[in-house]
Amino acid sequence: MATGAETKQDRRVGELAAAAGLTVRTLHYYEEIGLLVPSNRTAAGHRLYTDSDVARLYRILLLRRLGLPLTEIGHVMDDPAWDLSSVLAAHLATLDERLTAGARLRSRLTQLLGTSSGATSPPTNDLLKLLEDMTMLDANVRQRISILVYSDLEAAFDHLTEVFGLGPGELTRDPDGNVVHGSVEAGDGVVWLHPEAPDFGLASPRTLGGATATMAIMVDDVDAHHERAAAQGADIVYEPVDQPYGYREYSARDNEGGLWSFMKPLPDAAPA
Repeated sequence: MATGAETKQDRRVGELAAAAGLTVRTLHYYEEIGLLVPSNRTAAGHRLYTDSDVARLYRILLLRRLGLPLTEIGHVMDDPAWDLSSVLAAHLATLDERLTAGARLRSRLTQLLGTSSGATSPPTNDLLKLLEDMTMLDANVRQRISILVYSDLEAAFDHLTEVFGLGPGELTRDPDGNVVHGSVEAGDGVVWLHPEAPDFGLASPRTLGGATATMAIMVDDVDAHHERAAAQGADIVYEPVDQPYGYREYSARDNEGGLWSFMKPLPDAAPA
């Protein structure tokens, strides 16, 4: 990493974060895991991102939008055979498959509606083909995203990343600067942070006075994770323990009362 005078082409971390719609903490985290290390620094040690760094960040964000977890993105980015056009072609092929499956499903539904009446059921073979098309469409579009509701998204984002050690994603603000959406990385998954919405019955555990669900996160070392979280002031519900269903785990509450479990399968145990 070079250290020296700042050039007009170099961008500081705050400038790059604002341009990419990320938080500064996210860029720091990308550097921590070796995903995006700034090429230059000022004499005072401030991060400076070059044009090549910006290009790398573009590739990272593109792969994230295609659904790749950060760990896999790191492998792809360091693969000398990586080719942007092939990734775009794969994305296009996936979209084409979705469109083809959707068109086939629509055509079959239209045909069944035209050949059946309310008094008779479609032939079993036709229903089986319909189920097959539905399964193919579902397989192409399914992606599981966890969504948690908080009254203060920015405070929840800070707690989940600093205390629980989840990877910082993005904080989206409205024109007035209010945070309206957030995301954090949890291994190969993502957790969205949603504001309270009374009209839809969405409230945080703090507002409700109790949690109605729990988040379970797999970690490499339950005891080390517990020690770190406790040192950061986590509200520990119970300390690491071997459970009869084959996992070692501990539980803690986040800053608004949400219940989280951090776990790992026990050796020689068959995960439930």
